[in-house]
Amino acid sequence: MQFKRSTVVLLAATALLAAGCSKGDGGTGGDGAAPPRPSARELQERWWAWADAEPGEPNPIDDPDGRLCVRGQASDVWFLAGTHGGPARRQCTLPAGTPIAFPLVNLTASKGDCDTFMGSAGGSATLDGKALDPERLDGTPVKGRGPGALACGLWVRMDPLPPGTHTLSFKGSSGSFSTSVDYRLEVADR
Repeated sequence: MQFKRSTVVLLAATALLAAGCSKGDGGTGGDGAAPPRPSARELQERWWAWADAEPGEPNPIDDPDGRLCVRGQASDVWFLAGTHGGPARRQCTLPAGTPIAFPLVNLTASKGDCDTFMGSAGGSATLDGKALDPERLDGTPVKGRGPGALACGLWVRMDPLPPGTHTLSFKGSSGSFSTSVDYRLEVADR
């Protein structure tokens, strides 16, 4: 099955926000409380809105080297992007204390297309050389992608990283589509 460039995105993968998978500060904010975790629907709606934020302009998925990674970022989560297929190497500076989220592979489509896509979706990610486990988000209704649109994908969510340099690598595929991205993440101390 072949998917359109505008709907298939294999994305940069980092670390799972699920407990125990973070390499950050143990999942706590400055006050010791865990940062709120967005629902599957909110996460996917917000990521797609971020990725599509500037029609007619290069978006983070088209980013050749990381210079677009800061564009349109929110203060409560930092999104990363993969490619429309093929490899990429990027460098990105992000603020300390911000959770990170991105899909290894994702799609917005009908239920049947999401089911087919997820049936062959796979991928892996490492952060600083340690394997991360993706989270499977099956068809979730999302706003802003057309009537009845569902978002699905393999996602990685993580707690904030400590200041310093981190390496993130991922690869993902579904059907004949594949991608891989290497990120050098510079986490700036606040």
